[in-house]
Amino acid sequence: MAGASVWDPSRANFEMHRKSSFSLFSDQAPRERPKPAGGAKKDGQHDKLWELMENYRSNDVDSVQRDIVAHAEYTLACTRFNLSEADAYRAASLAVRDRLLESFNDTSAYYLEQDVKRGYYLSAEYLMGRAFQNALVNLDLEPSFKDALMGLGFEMEDLFAHDVDPGLGNGGLGRLAACFLDSMATLSLPVWGYGIRYTYGIFKQHIVDGKQVERPDYWLASTYPWEIPRADITYPVRFGGRVEDYADEAGAWRQRWVGGEIVQAMAYDNPIPGFDTFNTNNLRLWRSCPAEEFDFDAFNDSKYSEAVEQRRRAEDLSAVLYPNDDKWEGKVLRLKQQYFFVSASLQDLLREFLRKPNRQWSELPDKVAVQMNDTHPTLSVLEMMRLLVDVQKLNWDQAWDLTKRTCNYTNHTVMPEALEKWPVEMLEEQLPRHLQIVGEINLRFVKELIKMYGDVPKVQRLSIFQEEPFKAIRMGNLAVLGSTKVNGVAAIHTEIVKKETFAEFYQYFCDIGQKDKFVNMTNGVTPRRWIHVANRPLSDIYSKYLGSQKWLTNMELLKELRKKTEDPALHKEWAAMKMQAKQHLATWLKEHMGLEVDVNSLFDMQFKRIHEYKRQLMNAFYLIHRYSQIKRASPQERSKFQKRTCLIGGKAAPAYVNAKTIIKLINNIGQVIKNDPDVSPYLTVAFVPNYSVSVAEAICPASDISQHISTAGTEASGTSNMKFVMNGGLIIGTMDGANIEIREEGGNDTMFIFGCLEDEVESIKKKAEGGHYPIDARMQEVFKTIRAGAFSLGDAQVTSDFSGLIDKLSDTTKAGTWEGDKYLLCYDFPSYLDAQERVDATYADQKTWIKLCIQASVSMAKFSTDRTISDYAEVIWGVKPAPRPAPQEKQTPNAEKPKATAPQPKKKA
Repeated sequence: MAGASVWDPSRANFEMHRKSSFSLFSDQAPRERPKPAGGAKKDGQHDKLWELMENYRSNDVDSVQRDIVAHAEYTLACTRFNLSEADAYRAASLAVRDRLLESFNDTSAYYLEQDVKRGYYLSAEYLMGRAFQNALVNLDLEPSFKDALMGLGFEMEDLFAHDVDPGLGNGGLGRLAACFLDSMATLSLPVWGYGIRYTYGIFKQHIVDGKQVERPDYWLASTYPWEIPRADITYPVRFGGRVEDYADEAGAWRQRWVGGEIVQAMAYDNPIPGFDTFNTNNLRLWRSCPAEEFDFDAFNDSKYSEAVEQRRRAEDLSAVLYPNDDKWEGKVLRLKQQYFFVSASLQDLLREFLRKPNRQWSELPDKVAVQMNDTHPTLSVLEMMRLLVDVQKLNWDQAWDLTKRTCNYTNHTVMPEALEKWPVEMLEEQLPRHLQIVGEINLRFVKELIKMYGDVPKVQRLSIFQEEPFKAIRMGNLAVLGSTKVNGVAAIHTEIVKKETFAEFYQYFCDIGQKDKFVNMTNGVTPRRWIHVANRPLSDIYSKYLGSQKWLTNMELLKELRKKTEDPALHKEWAAMKMQAKQHLATWLKEHMGLEVDVNSLFDMQFKRIHEYKRQLMNAFYLIHRYSQIKRASPQERSKFQKRTCLIGGKAAPAYVNAKTIIKLINNIGQVIKNDPDVSPYLTVAFVPNYSVSVAEAICPASDISQHISTAGTEASGTSNMKFVMNGGLIIGTMDGANIEIREEGGNDTMFIFGCLEDEVESIKKKAEGGHYPIDARMQEVFKTIRAGAFSLGDAQVTSDFSGLIDKLSDTTKAGTWEGDKYLLCYDFPSYLDAQERVDATYADQKTWIKLCIQASVSMAKFSTDRTISDYAEVIWGVKPAPRPAPQEKQTPNAEKPKATAPQPKKKA
């Protein structure tokens, strides 16, 4: 069998089941495609059709070239005289997609034939990154495509820049989902992803006069060759209307949802290839289309706007990721988006479940596992009930039992605003049947609670319904109640979920003997994307010292290199790898930002969404402090400062005023330093705009130190911390999220830890409220400098905006309270400065620094998504690997592949 089974660190003799060329399909002879059992072929009718579809595409250079040229001429309608680099990219991508589709179709047929249990990952976000190089790597087609393109006059690496980076996510949530898809396919697990095909992704971030300006991200402006439109796969999704009673065929009383407006969800498939396996899975995204394309009567009546009104309303649903929900209309659109993709996905997966003849509904939990990625898809619980009770006519108790045993919920944050609460009147207007269903679920649950505990306040806190400050549905409560398993995404986060976020639910399930309902699934990232694609020199070092690429599917093998952390030869290669990454980033910064950086400086990075709890503001305060230190020093003293290049990036939500002000402050700090000849040789500060997956692939490998400095207990996990360490950098951070586990794996000395601990936060807050919360003199000096307008570039309004950021922090009547220094910047600042000094001192000793970098990087096996997804499959889903057998050599009397005849020269135009 090809492909790795569930990740097992003990498998030291794990072998890659490929030929010596490491290509997915042999380029020596055609491979015969399997014929699905019970195929619909009629005897003799389609023999020729089946014969022509019998073999896979060949991967020798000549065949690849022919495929690329065919797509250029016949798919893209290019001529020899106008074939641009962008055209060559599209033609090559389509040639790769051909091979993806062969694998995808046969994998789907194999899953159906084997009747495997299927997993379905529902997520509102996916940050897939560029697909071209990743597909070549996972299909192991890089060598043949590189040579083929070179023979056609193109450098393969030059084509990568033409690949679109779809921004169908906001940050870590969407990138985690993408890494999960890669590992699901690599582990040969029959799991698909579902989401929304947003017309516009997360906005493009521009910096104008130091401020964030949002521009539309129309990622579909050019042809996107990696998706397959499925006009034949559509599902109706209803909004509004009413619920009516009726008697079914047996005379039983039932209810059904009627009226309102119906839109159609149309599927777009994005094949996801696994690495070192013949399996290719799928990400199915839904586009919203009108049920009625065009109102011809309105058009004939000269009502042109009304003629296309239904199309406009329908397309709004899948237009934009996270519409601004400050107003009621925005909240309604967001609710409709979530229901739209949940309903389409559940209809689709239940249709797949019913494809086997005589399927019994009692089999559902044995054949289907649904994972709700955060609270966005938690309407799945209500929609599953509606489909089972109203459409499939199951009785309530059976439907509720099947729903609970099929659905699972991942909590990603302890931030209260992330646990959505939908107003009851909004559900009544848009999803009236679902409001009835959640009401019935809650009524039965509350009766059970009262029977257990009596009519006590605890019952109201456990209720799915919130009464104050407005009547709403607590989607977090619904997700916990309607799931088999609830998981956090780091060890500390899972404990917070159990003892704080859902403490009373945890106690309730302990009381009824279901303590194991809450489990931990520490996040990860895929080493294929984040090492092999993003940092090929580092990948080559690992493969050289370990003797193979086996570590790409079993990162436990990297731990062997801990024995070589002091090897001078490895140190030399490691330093060269890091310098190459810095030079690559320096070239990128010069090209895209006009920024020149010193590659011999320490590269200090903080890249993540801009949010007060992630504390980019504290980093900015430190940069001002460092600037002042260098400015005050004598020329001789300045030369002793460690040179630093400090890069910060990330997007702020368009309505998040404080976050956008922090971006402006960082940009102004960078501008002031750039224009100061006393300081600029020793310190560079810049904000890198429009952070994305492809930008991260340049940023992470170049990092020396990365900052993950959230207030203890606020960051669920983080995944950028994993990417930076995997790429040979160290962390300055708090004991929060996955930082704790990364430190445990790599060793205490591989991380520069500072700040309070999660269990100290409450006592610090109480001390602050008692007036015993001093602000460090160095921080007070920073505040004074900001208020004096030193970083306002002569703009009085900017001085006022910056002062507003620090007013609460510096108000001694509020400092340290939850209303003042909510995220404990003032408390943690002194230890943050100490940690920064330790960074400088350690970096000065390059031998020790490189030793620590190697030690940390080769200890990251736990943070591969292969491990994470294996845990999900085993502990939560009960889904087993289903590796597709290797295609067989076609056995014919004349098995040799016929030589291709040379193409006839085209006549001159």
